[in-house]
Amino acid sequence: MRLKYILAGLFSICCMLAQARDHLLREYNADNTNLHYTGRIDFSNPKLPRFWNPGVYIQARFIGTSVNIKLNDEIEYNKNHNYIEIAVDKRTPYRVQTTGKSNLFKVDGLGAGVHTITICKDTESGYLEMVSLQCEKLLPWIKAAKYNIEYIGDSITCGTGSDLSATPCDKGEWFDQHNAYMSYGPTSARALAANWQLTAISGVGLVHSCCQMKMVMPEAFDKLDIRALKGQWDFKSYIPDVVTVCLGQNDGKQDSSIFCLAYIKFILTIKSKYPQTTVVMLTSPMGDEGLTYTLKKYILGVEASFPNAAMVHHYFFNKQYHNGCGGHPDMAEHQLIAAELSAYIKQLKHW
Repeated sequence: MRLKYILAGLFSICCMLAQARDHLLREYNADNTNLHYTGRIDFSNPKLPRFWNPGVYIQARFIGTSVNIKLNDEIEYNKNHNYIEIAVDKRTPYRVQTTGKSNLFKVDGLGAGVHTITICKDTESGYLEMVSLQCEKLLPWIKAAKYNIEYIGDSITCGTGSDLSATPCDKGEWFDQHNAYMSYGPTSARALAANWQLTAISGVGLVHSCCQMKMVMPEAFDKLDIRALKGQWDFKSYIPDVVTVCLGQNDGKQDSSIFCLAYIKFILTIKSKYPQTTVVMLTSPMGDEGLTYTLKKYILGVEASFPNAAMVHHYFFNKQYHNGCGGHPDMAEHQLIAAELSAYIKQLKHW
């Protein structure tokens, strides 16, 4: 019985220390200039920046042994909750899920001193809004990344079906295995000391999308909320040094003339927005032998239509990656895909 009272007392002391710690934290609103945002974000309400797309991320430098994150979740269809990835310094990133409209995520146990945090939207499940960051002291952001990369694609680029750590395949909601932060795009970008932006929608194609989806990627490319085709994106907000295009998995084998002409037109659209960028066309990492053979022919034909000065290139993945849910790459395979792609971009751009 005595031990019971001692444990209860220790628990009370721990609770009081945690409360005291929280009282020491200062709240910095979402419009604080020391917060660093990357991705397609609606800043029309600077106090509540809103973002829909997977891979959008927020970074900050702060002093202290803990930090709290406040986020609002749309809760799409009154049931869908987003996942976010939290990465602090060089610690292992971890994924957490929102539980309501308002959410508070606490990160404790950090050593004293300066820390860097990255908060990344892992899912396509409606919008998130950044509310505030709570820490002892928020520091000015120091630009760390040297380059910008934009990854255009479908569910593979979103990280769909890759993370089985919480929910196995064919269980839960369709987005429960999403992990955009650990997908090949952000992973390869981090390896190259680059920022990333994902312009990706699960199921989308270049000329034909799957799953009764009526839109295709060229229609979504200039939108702020690309899945809903809403809002105009300001292309001056993020100018990539490299754009990769990973489309064709959902198109399947199409009429070569229709597919190639659409691809050429889409690349011309990309180049009109980013005249100095290098475009790299990719085969589908999860494509089977037949689709990969077809995509290679299409991509080489498209590349041949551009002069060398246009900086339009291709990369063909070494093998099929399909150990995740629904034949998608799993997280381990995304690391392999990222290693392939980052090595190619490094050689291509001499980074």
